[in-house]
Amino acid sequence: MERIESVKNIKIKTVKKLHTRKGREKLGSFLIEGEHLVEEALNSNVIINEIFIEENFTIPSNWDLSNIPIYIVNDKIMKEICDTQTPQGIVAVCELLGRKPLTIEKNGLYILIDQVQDPGNLGTIIRTADCAGLSGVILGTGTVDMYNSKVIRSTQGSIFHLPIVRGELTEWVEKFKSEKIPVYGTALNEKAKEYRTVMAPESFALIVGNEGNGLSKELLQVTDENLFIPIYGEAESLNVSIATGILLYHLRK
Repeated sequence: MERIESVKNIKIKTVKKLHTRKGREKLGSFLIEGEHLVEEALNSNVIINEIFIEENFTIPSNWDLSNIPIYIVNDKIMKEICDTQTPQGIVAVCELLGRKPLTIEKNGLYILIDQVQDPGNLGTIIRTADCAGLSGVILGTGTVDMYNSKVIRSTQGSIFHLPIVRGELTEWVEKFKSEKIPVYGTALNEKAKEYRTVMAPESFALIVGNEGNGLSKELLQVTDENLFIPIYGEAESLNVSIATGILLYHLRK
């Protein structure tokens, strides 16, 4: 282990660049914080380039870190490299996840995400998709970066478990239709169906949309059916991640 004493150390300056999307893409790396996420990364065979631990942090005895450089830092430096107000004592620099092309399975279950901009919502959707046993997640143009620190924290490690790709959603809709997989959109209009009137299919692709504007008109026009969840109170709408959970668990067999 090597000790770093200064926030001006070149390694610390480099790590801080990973707080931005530009920096992550340039360096091909992203940050994870906290014991739970580091353990999930280790168990998922994610490539960890280096680990920074605070002086009083105890590394779990069952972790195999034999080939990973470890740096000890003080609390001031830990606060500099963390994105949270209360650092958990450990930060890891990981290589961007090597995503294989997403293949469409005959009985696959998929979610397409259209311009969801809130990191907490995206992370929760990915975590929910993992819990529901989905086959893949597709992020459309305008959706927040999956390596955003708040997204990663909200996934609670699910980002390491699922195939997640970026793509043009209308093109993916065409692919699903060509494989006879029904595509469901989400909407609040007179042409949408109450979600409970739809029987759970063998496979599906569900599209959820922007927190304020919902799905784009272009996508609503190419789905097989559009669904809505009834609102019984006076709220204008459900949070997109909550709505996603309701629909995914209804649609999957």
